[in-house]
Amino acid sequence: MLSRLSIRDIVLIEKLDIDFQPGLSVLTGETGAGKSILLDALSLALGARGDASLVRHGAAQGQVIAVFDVPRNHPVRALLAENAIEDDGDIILRRLQTADGRTRVFVNDQPSSVTLMRDIGHALVEIHGQHDERALVDPGAHRDLLDSFGGHLGAARASGEAWRYWRDCEQDFARHRAKVEAAAREADYLRASVAELAKLDPQPGEETQLAELRATMMRAEKIASEIHDAQDVLSGPSSPLPQLASLLRRLQRKASEAPGLLEDVVKSLDEAMLSLDAAQSGVEAALRATEYDPQRLEKAEERLFSLRAASRKHSVAVDDLAQLRDTMSADLADLDAGEGRLHVLEKQAAAAREAYDISAAQLSSLRQAAAVGLTKAVMAELPALKLERAEFIVELTSDGENRMEEGIDQVEFWVRTNPGTRPGPMMKVASGGELSRFLLALKVALADRGSAPTLVFDEIDTGVGGAVADAIGQRLARLSTRVQVLSVTHAPQVAARAATHFLISKSGGSDKVATGIAEMDRASRQEEIARMLAGATITDEARAAAERLLRENTAAA
Repeated sequence: MLSRLSIRDIVLIEKLDIDFQPGLSVLTGETGAGKSILLDALSLALGARGDASLVRHGAAQGQVIAVFDVPRNHPVRALLAENAIEDDGDIILRRLQTADGRTRVFVNDQPSSVTLMRDIGHALVEIHGQHDERALVDPGAHRDLLDSFGGHLGAARASGEAWRYWRDCEQDFARHRAKVEAAAREADYLRASVAELAKLDPQPGEETQLAELRATMMRAEKIASEIHDAQDVLSGPSSPLPQLASLLRRLQRKASEAPGLLEDVVKSLDEAMLSLDAAQSGVEAALRATEYDPQRLEKAEERLFSLRAASRKHSVAVDDLAQLRDTMSADLADLDAGEGRLHVLEKQAAAAREAYDISAAQLSSLRQAAAVGLTKAVMAELPALKLERAEFIVELTSDGENRMEEGIDQVEFWVRTNPGTRPGPMMKVASGGELSRFLLALKVALADRGSAPTLVFDEIDTGVGGAVADAIGQRLARLSTRVQVLSVTHAPQVAARAATHFLISKSGGSDKVATGIAEMDRASRQEEIARMLAGATITDEARAAAERLLRENTAAA
């Protein structure tokens, strides 16, 4: 409920702090005292459009703070959590309006947006009046209100879940169908490509291995001829080794005949023979190391060129050809299995739609029954509100082909104000005073179902008096047993039923006027209700009537 409202420098209000209590609170005062200013200030704290003209003349800025005592399980706390706003205790909405038109918003002392403030305000307070467009006159809210009245919000949620599941199935089916159709258009290309890549059978890292092998073999080819020439010199027909070996043997035989003459020559020739033998062995080893197969080189080059040609054709790296082959094979598999999968998804979507249709039809039946009940409940309230010739209608139309998350029903509250006239939407057909009473009858019928914890009624008793005003007071008091009710009223019958009575008044001279508010005790209430009964001159008869109203309503309470 709204527990406190603090206003600074708004229009005629310089400083105002009001503590509200549960139950029915009324605000009364003479015309022009500032009752509408108070509601404008409250609306500002609930996210209404800011306006520089709201700032009191001479002030740089105005401020409104609304404090709410809200149960821990109220949905508005989940809204705060979604926006990372702490809410350990009361919910505090603070709005600053500057004289240059700028506005600042704070929720629990954290900077916020007007949109979030407005969402929170809608969840906490409903303002009903002859010209109010925020509450029950909004057709967009009528279906939810009917669901709240019927107590089948669970069925509405279940129908919404069935709708979302059906839509998900439809999207899965549509996506897979598009994929199958696209694959079918590319089927010939895919099959040819998969066959080509399967035959090529590329392996990861194969390009690097082939390039290294080719480079090695080409280097070996370049030096092979020089090594063969060395082999011919050392081991061929023109090799000096046989002649040197024969010469060495002859010199060795002659060395004994001339001691000291040939030993160095023999030794040098012997070492030369050993070096030549080593060179011959080295050449043979080099030949074995550089030995290559020209056919093998040709095959390696052909393979390398084939891989690179495929790479260019498919615009992927050689190392990615294997992955491309697997992807294309999987696409072909999807194509081949796609028709079967498509059939399964189609059946799944059809089953989901059928389940939604059943759920929505059941919800529609519940709404039809709730519409009858709500119509009776509202109609029962109308005679006492001097609308005995009027008719309240829940206009419910169902279209099974118009599937929505909210069901298959369109709901709007209609009225017929006089027999024989054409019924129509409540906001268009009812006059200002009639609309206020229709709204009150609706709120009584809905009671605490689908209602904000605080209801504000702005002069809904305008133009009525006597028994009708008393009937309005009874219904406001009845509502206040379930939710907090604030009512701006000119009807003494309504004021007398309040648990808390505030008097709004203006004070000051010709140069400065300020609006103030005060909670009244019983004696002050009697005097104010007498003024409301008698007008400018309060008579003893009016005071006696006021006392009687207070006494009767105290006894009734």
